[in-house]
Amino acid sequence: MKTRGDFFDEWKPEDPTFWEKTGKAIAWRTLCITTASLILSFATWFVMSAVVVRLPGIGFKFSEGELFWLTAMPGLAGGTLRLIHMFLIPLFGTRKVVAVATFAKILPCLGLGFAVMTPGTPYWVFLILAFLVGFGGGDFSSFMPSTSLFFPKRLLGTALGIQAGIGNFGVSLTQFVTPWIIGLAVAGSFFGGPQEFTKGEATKSVWLQNAAFWYVPFLIVLAIVSWVWLRSVPVKASVREQLDIFGNKHTYFCTVTYLMTFGTFSGLAAVFPLMIRGIYGNFENAPDPLAYAFYGPLIGSALRVVWGPLTDKFGGAIWTQLCGLGLMVCCAVLVFGGLLKPDSAEQFPWFVGVMLAMFFFTGIGNAATFRQYPVIFSHSPRQAAGVIGFTAAVAAYGPFLFSMKMGWCKSATGSFELFFIGLLIFCGIATAINWWFYARKGAEKPS
Repeated sequence: MKTRGDFFDEWKPEDPTFWEKTGKAIAWRTLCITTASLILSFATWFVMSAVVVRLPGIGFKFSEGELFWLTAMPGLAGGTLRLIHMFLIPLFGTRKVVAVATFAKILPCLGLGFAVMTPGTPYWVFLILAFLVGFGGGDFSSFMPSTSLFFPKRLLGTALGIQAGIGNFGVSLTQFVTPWIIGLAVAGSFFGGPQEFTKGEATKSVWLQNAAFWYVPFLIVLAIVSWVWLRSVPVKASVREQLDIFGNKHTYFCTVTYLMTFGTFSGLAAVFPLMIRGIYGNFENAPDPLAYAFYGPLIGSALRVVWGPLTDKFGGAIWTQLCGLGLMVCCAVLVFGGLLKPDSAEQFPWFVGVMLAMFFFTGIGNAATFRQYPVIFSHSPRQAAGVIGFTAAVAAYGPFLFSMKMGWCKSATGSFELFFIGLLIFCGIATAINWWFYARKGAEKPS
């Protein structure tokens, strides 16, 4: 197919002949490459959440509040960078944006690895590095709008569900691989020597730098592949032209519903290890947070992939409604079931079960909302892509908001109950908006 620089001469995915003859192969190839890169984006974005629970054990004397700040900074960076990324595809195209964004994540990975290897690294250095790993959080708001331009409307739920869902697996990847890879001397001493990790009376050697270093070779390869194989859809618009989405009230309603779904998913993924440590860590034979934390993001990511085709078949609004109601019930059980103020470790399995249910519902909601938005803005694919980017940017503040609010609640009240009461109320508001405008019979924008 002919191109002018990075851009195709034409792109007509709604034309059946064009799609079958030319578009389908290019679109699916692009989806595969950008999704692989997005996995590493999410993995590096959440690497700090897996590292912070080990820092006290290797000698860093940070308070619980300081640890929550370290999990918050990637969310602050990710949300802010997404506000920039949402404009990039119409300006620079898929090829440049994906390749450069993938390469940019190498720097914070190297920096974090060297920081944990250096005894006495000051807290402010970790704060800067925590912000920089947020580079990975910004990518979603350019990668997903890019994908929405490549595929016909009938496949958007499936394509966006695959990309976002498999991309979200990066959260589980970092929390699953970290406990394993930090126990190995990868490449001998090439990645540096071990640290002594102490828990109670037990001491063992760990290589915490591996949690960050092991991403570097994969990032290099994917940056090169993206530069060589990707091209861009000919959709061009200035920043000023793209601002027209803010004149539509549905931009803000969609932002609220996605903050409920992905904001909750990303926020819980960031704080889940610290929640386990803070609520159940003082009991005898306390659970290892990283032995359980990866299950939540894994479930949420898998459901986002599985539910994509179902949203294409039944629409997204009904599933967003189910997500909201499910989250409200889970919040109520956590608060009124005493799981946030346990009397013994015997309540831990119930706590984990309810938390995993929350990830389950967010996975459904994440798939559903991204099926809704292109339908709500079906009059303009470019606007639909912009709304996907903006809603994703705001929801990416989830790790920051959850970490800050939960850290404050714990220090002020001694538990997380007040936070989950607030989350229950917010989910109620978002669910009501979804019902009135999108899900009920006679809704203004049935989706």
